[in-house]
This record gives sequence, structure tokens and C-alpha cells, in this order.
Amino acid sequence: MKSKAPVVIGSVFAAYLAFVAVVAIGYEPTPENMDWEDRQVYNNKALAELVIGQDISSVRQLLGAPDFSEAKSTKESALQVLFYRTHHEKSDGVTTKDECTPLLFKDNQLIAWGSDTYEQYLGEVPSGI
Repeated sequence: MKSKAPVVIGSVFAAYLAFVAVVAIGYEPTPENMDWEDRQVYNNKALAELVIGQDISSVRQLLGAPDFSEAKSTKESALQVLFYRTHHEKSDGVTTKDECTPLLFKDNQLIAWGSDTYEQYLGEVPSGI
């Protein structure tokens, strides 16, 4: 009587290889699952796809959770800034705002991004002042 062990082992190994191939081909890491270097490259590429007027939820879907965020209300609108890491400054193991690109939203619509954006945000007068 012949042993069925080689057939069973071969079948299990083939199934394992098929599973690994499907995962390797179909796996797309989310920004949250990337290390800081990969996420930084990803964020820079994704920023090139942004358009003025884009909804904040679609930006969060594209870029994932921001590294920092701030918000305030003015008499006319709600302002929010999301910061995404885009450039390396210092190897200290900590992401800081100066290593991020700010994205400015007014009433949940993207109105600006880039180095001057945060200054625009800071220049807006808070409600009640």
C-alpha cells in the first residue's frame, strides 16, 4: 500500500503557495501600515492628485489619518488643517509639523495646501474675537 503523505504534503504546499501569491499580488498597504519613509513617498505622490474643492473625507480616504490636525471656527466658516508627513528634517524618531505639508479645509472643502497654507490658517480670526 502506497503512502498518501507525499500527496497530502504536496497539496498543502501548493495551496500555501497559491495563498501567498494571491496576497502578494493583491495586497495594497494602507498609509497607516507603511513605515515613515514609504508613507512620505506615498503622501508626496498623493498630494499631486489633490484638487481644490475636494471633500475632506475623500482626502482622508486617499491619505489616511493625518499626522496632526487643527481646527477652529470663524464668524463665516469652519477651518481645519490636516498635516501629512512629506519631507525628512531630522532623524530623531519623531514626526514634527515642519516635516509635514498642511492641507487647509474650509467647511470641509480643500482650499489650499503647501507651505503658505498654515500661515493662512493662523491669520484667520477665531469666532467671537
